[in-house]
Amino acid sequence: MQIVPPALERLINSFSRLPGIGRKTATRLALNLLRRPASEARELAASLNALHQSIQLCSICFTFSEDNPCAICADPKRNSELICVVEQPGDLMAIEKTAAFRGQYHILHGVLSPMDGIGPDEIKIKELVTRVKNGTVREVLIATSSTVPGEATASCVIDRLQNKGAKVSRLACGIPMGMDIKYADQHTLARAIESRTQTT
Repeated sequence: MQIVPPALERLINSFSRLPGIGRKTATRLALNLLRRPASEARELAASLNALHQSIQLCSICFTFSEDNPCAICADPKRNSELICVVEQPGDLMAIEKTAAFRGQYHILHGVLSPMDGIGPDEIKIKELVTRVKNGTVREVLIATSSTVPGEATASCVIDRLQNKGAKVSRLACGIPMGMDIKYADQHTLARAIESRTQTT
């Protein structure tokens, strides 16, 4: 005997394929949608349908955008000589929220992961090298995460950009604001020491 109607089961299965959403959360989301007016479900379906039709990759930085080039690459007030390299478009959004960076971006769309068959050719490293060689880029700021794959990707990017005419810098990592130093883990503390800056 089937307790869950097939249409609801299909929606639960669709939600549970999203990252970070297990079957329990998927069921809660599906039931919540079912309780809402049908017009809201149609609006959600229309938004999902338009997602792949309207959004493309910017041909310069490879972020998601409805325009090509994207708003950041097309903005003449942004410093085109400074490029920040990030793993995913979500990282770009996080950096933009700080309003501390006024350069342009390059999205790799992943990190190196040999176990998963992801090498340098599967992410946008080659396109970054071409961009640096062909453009007026003076500095490349690498802002990959402090994970093992992120560090491996950063090392690969640094290696590929050797002698390409641009200075390569790394996003500083260290002790978070407000954290007592004795509670920092060994890796974070080591990175903080390595990333120290001169004050005088």
